[in-house]
Amino acid sequence: MLKENYHIAVPTSFSQNEELEVDNTINHVQNLYEQGIKSVLVCGTTGEQHSLTVAEKIELIEALDDHDVTKNMEILFGVSAVRQKDAVILAKAIRKSNIAGIMLGFPPYIVPTQDEMITYTTKVIEAGQKPTILYNNPPRTGFDLAEETMITLFNNVDLIIGVKEAGQKSNDSLAHIKKSCPGIFLYAGGEVNLESKLKSGFNRLSSILGNVDPEGIREWFNRLQLGEEDQLKDQKVTHLLQSLFTDCSVIIHIKEALNKQGTQIGICRSPLGIKKP
Repeated sequence: MLKENYHIAVPTSFSQNEELEVDNTINHVQNLYEQGIKSVLVCGTTGEQHSLTVAEKIELIEALDDHDVTKNMEILFGVSAVRQKDAVILAKAIRKSNIAGIMLGFPPYIVPTQDEMITYTTKVIEAGQKPTILYNNPPRTGFDLAEETMITLFNNVDLIIGVKEAGQKSNDSLAHIKKSCPGIFLYAGGEVNLESKLKSGFNRLSSILGNVDPEGIREWFNRLQLGEEDQLKDQKVTHLLQSLFTDCSVIIHIKEALNKQGTQIGICRSPLGIKKP
């Protein structure tokens, strides 16, 4: 079981020539641990995993497994691929590691059927044998896991513990999912509209802003869950949201902020971050 209700989706470090920088990526994870963070998601939410080859992802998995940080933190690893075969290869590598769980994304662009995704999900989880969060993100993939498919998977695959983002589901639909899937965790993907998501039934956070202000965002999330307000601290989070979710992809702003703080996290792979000529 994955115990932490708050994890930070960390960016992947790339050098100026766009080569994977494993050590810098793990150094950022270690830095978050030293600031009191207990869980991170590597190769996940920031979308960079689809720029990584299978070999690069396995290099990250093995490096994490060799580092003490996997013994101290609840490490999640993002798995997604257009080909089911590649996702299974990654899941098998994670199975042999100390990584605590999988964030299982659906293949982008190919728009599979619901039955095809039941097969994909089942096969990858069988290979990984780790607690798994399903990542349902239709705006990015073009595929939306249907309400009944979600319920079927949760009630038939023991290792599925939650869903990150529920797709285009109404509040009534979310209520039905929670009633039909006792114990399911609903992860909000990022801080945008977090308050309304919590009111609609989400109960965990996959944070992106936590990279820049790990403790501040965790404290804000906990207060929102309790219905508490702190005007000055809430204004600080609002300012952070406004400054990082503007003009271009948030991951570009996150990396710029981390580099300014002294955390070497490199650049984004092009075309992200390319300036106008």
